[in-house]
Amino acid sequence: MIKLNKSLLLVVSLMMAVSTYAQKTYKVKSPGKMNEVVFGLTKAGEPQYSFSSNGKSVIKPSLLGFEFQENKKMTDGFKVVNTENKSADEVWEQPWGEFKKVRDNHNELIVHLQETAGEKRLVDIIFRVFDDGLGFRYSFPKQPNLDKVKISNEITQFIFPFDNEVWSIPVHRENSYYESFYRKTPMSKTDTINTPATFETKDKLFVAIHEANLTDFASMTLLKTKGNQYKSDLVPWADGVKVYAQTPFQTPWRTIIVGTKPGDLMASTLMLNLNEPNKIKDVSWIEPSKYIGIWWGMHLEKYTWGQGPKHGATTENTKKYIDFASENGLDGVLVEGWNIGWDGDWTADGTSFSFLKAYPDFDLDEITAYAKKKNVRLIGHHETAGASKHYESQMDEAFKLYNSKGVNAVKTGYVNKYLDKKEWHDSQYGVRHYRKVIETAAKYQIMIDNHEPVKGTGLQRTYPNLMTQEGARGQEYNAWSADGGNTPEHLNVLPFTRMLSGPLDYTPGNFNFDYKLPQGAKVQSTLAAQLALYVVLFSPLQMASDLPENYVGKPEFKFIKEVPCIWSDTKPLEAKIGEFTAIARKDWNSENWYLGAITNDKAREMKVALSFLNKGISYTAEIYADGSGADYKTNPYPVAMSTQTVDSSTVMDLKLASGGGIAVKFTPVRK
Repeated sequence: MIKLNKSLLLVVSLMMAVSTYAQKTYKVKSPGKMNEVVFGLTKAGEPQYSFSSNGKSVIKPSLLGFEFQENKKMTDGFKVVNTENKSADEVWEQPWGEFKKVRDNHNELIVHLQETAGEKRLVDIIFRVFDDGLGFRYSFPKQPNLDKVKISNEITQFIFPFDNEVWSIPVHRENSYYESFYRKTPMSKTDTINTPATFETKDKLFVAIHEANLTDFASMTLLKTKGNQYKSDLVPWADGVKVYAQTPFQTPWRTIIVGTKPGDLMASTLMLNLNEPNKIKDVSWIEPSKYIGIWWGMHLEKYTWGQGPKHGATTENTKKYIDFASENGLDGVLVEGWNIGWDGDWTADGTSFSFLKAYPDFDLDEITAYAKKKNVRLIGHHETAGASKHYESQMDEAFKLYNSKGVNAVKTGYVNKYLDKKEWHDSQYGVRHYRKVIETAAKYQIMIDNHEPVKGTGLQRTYPNLMTQEGARGQEYNAWSADGGNTPEHLNVLPFTRMLSGPLDYTPGNFNFDYKLPQGAKVQSTLAAQLALYVVLFSPLQMASDLPENYVGKPEFKFIKEVPCIWSDTKPLEAKIGEFTAIARKDWNSENWYLGAITNDKAREMKVALSFLNKGISYTAEIYADGSGADYKTNPYPVAMSTQTVDSSTVMDLKLASGGGIAVKFTPVRK
């Protein structure tokens, strides 16, 4: 009898344990029931989550938590104190973007955790599930036993069900600012990769891992560990600490976008929705625009940044560029090499730069007055060579000077492996610096185009004066890169990888392919493809990158003059990552639509339905296609220009040459 009671007691205890463990599973689905996140605790009290899309496992149960220097780790021994469920469905408007209106529709689960023993510290994990993916972050409340911390490791795992193919670039190994070719490899062939990283899964999903709202924290990279598993690997300070923080604080959002085709990733607004609303009350001075620049001539060795007989940034030369911009309806002229500090090896020591003093042959007052008379703005340039502290010491006065001269946009640069000779661009140190630049610039009504940046994470929603960034192999590689320049494949990878982090200052628009430099690099596309890039690669500050004389008398230049750089709507059409891309976008300020399509080194024919056009309206399609015999290697110049009348039921036949493209403007027919 005693044995039976003991047996019954054991069974009851086991049932209670199972019941208790079952209660530690919490689920939340996206509003359309497409995606689901499940949270639970292991038997050791370790937080873990899993994520699925339309019943397919995207992320298997993966651990969450943090380790610290000088504090006990917070990875296990937790209990769920309580949970909260919330939802949101609102539409907000951007001052510029790829969409004028953005819908934020998500369901939220907040899990309040507490350690069951010891100091009984608290942490909240917040999940927001959208129909296009998942965002989650950690929130550490103010508490007696957790104040200042030095984060040494983030445990966050991303465990996939398969050894999927991933498009990725390595961390820091090749350079410090994301300027590598993306490679498609099995996950098992990678080590540490940057985000966004885009996965083609074995069950036919497209998944991108990234982060949103990177604020006073280290950038997250992905360290490949055992099996099909990555974990967050935060970029450290020079002293090895990953993040210095003090409660209360929140981490950036870890994001997982998911779709059934590549265009689903491109159309996602999840990252923007996970950033804070606009903090700049008056945005009237934030003006997207197209510009030319004294820039490409330096890369072609026609001009120099520093002083001498070939100095590019002279008063006389700048006025010529201003005249060209004025005559062709372009808004601005970028001038590099105007300020003291470019002579000698400027990359070795950025502290020689002055951001207030011009070279003797550059009259800032005369030039800005001339530009104003011509209704063209100067775009300033601040190259720091990575000397960020030196830049910060002059930044207020430099922006104040520009503001007084009517210069309301600045291209910044950080050409150096490190900031201040020791810190990574994408460490917490770099994140703090770049944020200071954006906030200071906003104070003086200055727009920022940041080169050699930390990756974009949607901060343009909060600070819409952060217009565009580099952070990729741009057009400049086609002048001097020892590997020959950017491949046609590269241009077909960017929309589904780098572009997921925000606008890209790629600087398209080259019309001359016959330049000769010792390195042998070339623009590896047709002229028609260069036009298509204005639609394919989004940037609200968009450059016509070639020398002005190469546009003179070219009828194709009409497309560059007319194409917008911000869009009220965007429709990804046909795409295969690395092979071909077709995108339609609607003008921000009119009923016109534009289409851009490009291909890799394989010529191809595509059929594209124009169902994005308004029904019941005819449109005139102005077409700039690859002409007869066009080939990016042997004959990049031919462009076949034509017009035809189309409507929403039309299916266009697109013929793209090797390395080629097509650009189309659709204008409603007025009756």
